[in-house]
Amino acid sequence: MRTFLIALLAFVLGVTAATVFHANRHASRPSPAPVARGDAPSTNPVPNREPPMGGDTALLPDQGWPNNAPTPEQVIYSQADLLDKSIAQLKPRTPGKVNLYAIAFAGDGSENVFRNESEFFEQLFSKRFGAAGHVIVLENNPAALTTRPLADWSNLESALDAVADKMDSSQDILLLYLTTHGSEDHTLLVDMDPLPLDQISANDLPGILDEHPFKYKVVIVNACYSGGFIPPLRGDGTMVITAARSDRSSFGCGEQSELTWFGHAFLVDALNRDGNFAQAFKSARMEVARWEKRDGYTPSEPQIDEGSGIAKQLALWEKQNPPGVSVPFRPAPTARGAAATSAPHH
Repeated sequence: MRTFLIALLAFVLGVTAATVFHANRHASRPSPAPVARGDAPSTNPVPNREPPMGGDTALLPDQGWPNNAPTPEQVIYSQADLLDKSIAQLKPRTPGKVNLYAIAFAGDGSENVFRNESEFFEQLFSKRFGAAGHVIVLENNPAALTTRPLADWSNLESALDAVADKMDSSQDILLLYLTTHGSEDHTLLVDMDPLPLDQISANDLPGILDEHPFKYKVVIVNACYSGGFIPPLRGDGTMVITAARSDRSSFGCGEQSELTWFGHAFLVDALNRDGNFAQAFKSARMEVARWEKRDGYTPSEPQIDEGSGIAKQLALWEKQNPPGVSVPFRPAPTARGAAATSAPHH
């Protein structure tokens, strides 16, 4: 009897400790500074004098978990299967040329704007740049809980492992596109409430990437204060592009937006017109500056840093993989729109 009581007490204490740990872990997450973002522009933006949007607008009322979705525990349980399915769709590299493998990471599940960017990113590189089968999308969004692996630290590491296994690390290029909110201390918001997900800071990301033998890589960080990611990521063979300088907000999220301003300017407008990353960045930077001046916002001043060798390797990739036709942007279905066609619960 005494043995039974001791075992029961240990079980109760273990459950209590786990509950407190997860509660504290969630409470201690770095929360982003208020994000002064306006409405995402259309292809031909019109003046919009509404005040900047805050970064805490929920996708669904009362931060509610979506209807007809798996439970949070089922979502966690399904990650291995979802990730395996995404990895299984990766194709071998094309021999005799520079290949590009890409990962999109949409970190904040509370707004559709980040999902829209990651979904368009996949379409753009699969269709226009001939990288079909070379793209993995990690996504936090109520509409993607049964179709996409979560955008979290563990899945990012696994996705990097998977593409590294396919790539020729001596010549192929990794493209990593991260889109979410960012804080003044240069931490990216990784969130799919109520799941306890670890945040990724500017000091974390280089360590995650350094676990893999990528000689050439392009890292695009689309978030407020993202310029703070440049110093720790800077290096030979690396291009880093950010939506803002280290002490500035970027614009364009919120419930009424379809894309962030930088995502719209860089992906939809610039890369859809010009396959050169550096030139697309220059075009996007000027376009964003025009929108900010029009609406009276403090300039975000997107940044770029090119390490030795990456421009030459990108030029070779562009020459060997000439872009196809432009890809039109269409917003991804919302949680309510996707509910009728969502997969059964795991």
